[in-house]
Amino acid sequence: MHLERLWLTDFRSYRHAEFAPAPQGITVVTGANGEGKTNLLEAIGYLATLRSLRGNPSESLIRTGDGAERAVVRMEGRREARRIVVEAEISATGRSRAQVNGQALRRVRDLLGALQVTVFTPEDLALVKGGPQGRRQYLDDLLVALHPRHDATIAEVERVLKQRTALLKSAGWQAAAGRGLAPDVESTLEVWDAKLAAAGDALARARAGLAEALGLRAADAYRRVASGVAHRGRDVVSLHYETSWQGSLAEALRAARGEDLRRGVSTVGPHRDDLRLQIGSTPARTHASQGEQRSLALALRLAGHHLVAERIGSEPVLLLDDIFSELDASRAEALLACLPSGQAIITTAGHLPVEAVVAAWARIEDGKLLA
Repeated sequence: MHLERLWLTDFRSYRHAEFAPAPQGITVVTGANGEGKTNLLEAIGYLATLRSLRGNPSESLIRTGDGAERAVVRMEGRREARRIVVEAEISATGRSRAQVNGQALRRVRDLLGALQVTVFTPEDLALVKGGPQGRRQYLDDLLVALHPRHDATIAEVERVLKQRTALLKSAGWQAAAGRGLAPDVESTLEVWDAKLAAAGDALARARAGLAEALGLRAADAYRRVASGVAHRGRDVVSLHYETSWQGSLAEALRAARGEDLRRGVSTVGPHRDDLRLQIGSTPARTHASQGEQRSLALALRLAGHHLVAERIGSEPVLLLDDIFSELDASRAEALLACLPSGQAIITTAGHLPVEAVVAAWARIEDGKLLA
C-alpha cells in the first residue's frame, strides 16, 4: 500500500497544495515550525479515517480567511495492483462527504481499509504516561484497522453508554429521594443494561485478544528501540488488558446500579477499562523513566503496524511527525533501523539522524509545499 499523489484545497494552512512522495522508503518534509508540516500528515490521516489525527472537529480543518467554506482532500494510491482514489469534502455547514473510486460513502466504515496509516507523533508519550482513555483509543483504532466491523461494535458501545447515562441522570433523583424507580424507568434501564452487556463484552474480548497479539511484538520492538540504553531486567515489556469488572458484565451492571444512579454515570464497562503496561516488574506509567516511556510508546506503534501488515497483507503508510526531535541519538538510530520497508513520510524542522536513507525530499516555505 502506498500513496502516489495528494491534492489539498483550503485544508488547514494550505490554499492549494500537491504532494507526491516516493512510493517506497523515506520521504522527508522539512520546514520551520508553524509552516504546516503536521497539517500535511493530518490530511493523509483524514483520508484514512475521516477524522482529525489531533482530535479536532472537522470544521477546524477548513482554512481560515478569505471566506473559505469547505476543504477538499484527494489522493491517488495503490494497494498491490489495485488503484485507489479517495476524495473528501469537508464543509463548514457539517455536510461533509467522501467517496472511494467514485462511489459515495454511506457510512464511515465503508472507507476504512482503503488507506491504512500508522502515525507516530511526539504526543505518543501519553500512550504510556497518560490516562486510560488514550490506551483504549489505541486499541480501538487498531481493531478497526484490522477489521472495519469493529467500528460498529465501538459505535454501539458509545451509543448505548450515552443513552444509559442520560437515563441514569434523569432517574437518579428518584433513587436519591428513596422513592425507587418507576416501573417504566426500571424496564428501560434493563434494556440498556442488556445492550451494554452484549456490546461491552464483545468489545472487551476483542481488546483483550488484541493485547495478547501485541504482547510479543511490542516486547521485541521495545528491545530493539531501547537497544544500548535499556538496563538488564528493564528490557522486558508486558501488556495486559484489565476490565473494570469481574465475571459477566451483565451481573456487574446489576450490582453497580445503585452507585450508577447515585452518580449519574456508568461505573463499569469497557469505557472504564485499561491496558496495563509494564517494563520489568513495575508499571510503566508510574515507574519508568521518560526515555523508557518514549521507547515503549514507539514500540506500541511499531507492534501495531506489524500486526496490521501481517493481518491485511499490506504495509500501512508510516507517518512520522517530527518524532526525531524528541529522541536521543541512540533511540533515533534504533528507530530508523526498526522502520518497515514500505512507504514512510517524515516531517522535521531540524535534521534526521545521519543513518537515514532518504528516497525523496520536499519542503514547506511561507505556507507553500515545494518539491
